[in-house]
Amino acid sequence: MKSEAEGQNGKVQSGCCIAFVCLLALVGLSGQHDDRAIAQESNGQPSPDWVAEIEKIFTRSEDCKQCHERHYEEWKGAREQTTDLKTFGRVDAALLHGTSLESPVFRTVLGLWRQTNPTPDEQRRCLLCHVPSASAFPQHVEKIVEQVIAGTPKIEGIGCAACHLMNGLEKGLHSPPTFKLQPGSTFYGPYSNPEENLVHPAALSDHFRTASFCASCHFDKVKDTARKDLPGEILQGTICQDCHMEPSTGSSTSRRGALTRAIGRHWFRGVVVSGTMLKNRNLQAEWMPRIDIEVAKIGLVVEGTGVVKVGSLPHSFPDGDPVLKQFFLTVTVKDGAGKTLAEEMKQFGLSYDKILRGPIPDPFIKGGNTRKVPFSLTLPSGTAAASVEAVLTYSLLPTPESLLQERYLGTLKTEAERDEARKIIQEYTQRRFLTYRVKSLS
Repeated sequence: MKSEAEGQNGKVQSGCCIAFVCLLALVGLSGQHDDRAIAQESNGQPSPDWVAEIEKIFTRSEDCKQCHERHYEEWKGAREQTTDLKTFGRVDAALLHGTSLESPVFRTVLGLWRQTNPTPDEQRRCLLCHVPSASAFPQHVEKIVEQVIAGTPKIEGIGCAACHLMNGLEKGLHSPPTFKLQPGSTFYGPYSNPEENLVHPAALSDHFRTASFCASCHFDKVKDTARKDLPGEILQGTICQDCHMEPSTGSSTSRRGALTRAIGRHWFRGVVVSGTMLKNRNLQAEWMPRIDIEVAKIGLVVEGTGVVKVGSLPHSFPDGDPVLKQFFLTVTVKDGAGKTLAEEMKQFGLSYDKILRGPIPDPFIKGGNTRKVPFSLTLPSGTAAASVEAVLTYSLLPTPESLLQERYLGTLKTEAERDEARKIIQEYTQRRFLTYRVKSLS
């Protein structure tokens, strides 16, 4: 474990805006680290002392908004209030970084997992990517968890400071995440010549121009989280920020307005955005997994191997949490009329009681990997197999056991909260189609 001065790990947002502005900022930001003795809640009431302790280092994004209004609104989702965003904190199937603690999806998952009695250190590991300040303040993890479960988080999760205090990679005992924080008054960014200002020191970190910045938490997206760019012929030299931080030119401080720098949007949209990745059919071909079937029939037994291939593109699909995703390979043998004779389903992914108990395994679908899944099905006597079908599906969350779900629902105070949790569980545990293959046995 690292010292408080260094932190241990942290979450990603990427590239952007360190040129802060000058006198106008002093109205609301001067002395933010020294004079702000008591943090304020949104209702104007004082927050607990431990919140103020965190916010002396991890400045609230509302403070940054005074100069960086555009990036703040993108981060918060204020510029795109879709139904999905209002309901689940999502934009285009991707959770906003600004909702990392407020999202009812995270609250539900954390509440279910907490019913498995995780240790304080396991809870800290869970929070590292959702609230990077937990790496510098592990003593407050339990209080943060309690607030998230209650639906009343008093601190930010992935705010401006959480990303702009990142300055490098460092693997820990149970990496990932692999980020390294530098808690202090200096904010880091991608510019070699950050503008001087009267608000805070700014410095260049080469980490912001690398894929490893994002991969420190989104580690299932790439083959090697330490790589600076994305491997593969199509994406040679590309980094995550090139697609997921819509590139533009301008100023990172809203009030300057001069078209001086390359900047990126701060809502980190997912790959379903029209014009990002789906327009490129070569990328689609490498992005989507494919299935081959190796099969033999001996008497009434059909056996073989389902070969699931993921191309050289290092971006894994589907999206979602790299720890929680579940995959299902269903192999079905049918007769000539299409009637099912035998079927076998194999599931890949962690159940709630195994999450963060030790090293995080690779997900079943990971770029550049091939998974071989053996199967063996016995046919009813007197039948004749004509074909074998392999279907790959996935869900974003594991289905909780009935007792586990009921225990969690019992902790919620109102029926409205329980209904919301049931809706989230139902939607996020639904199986979604990925790909399939049919092979004739004749």
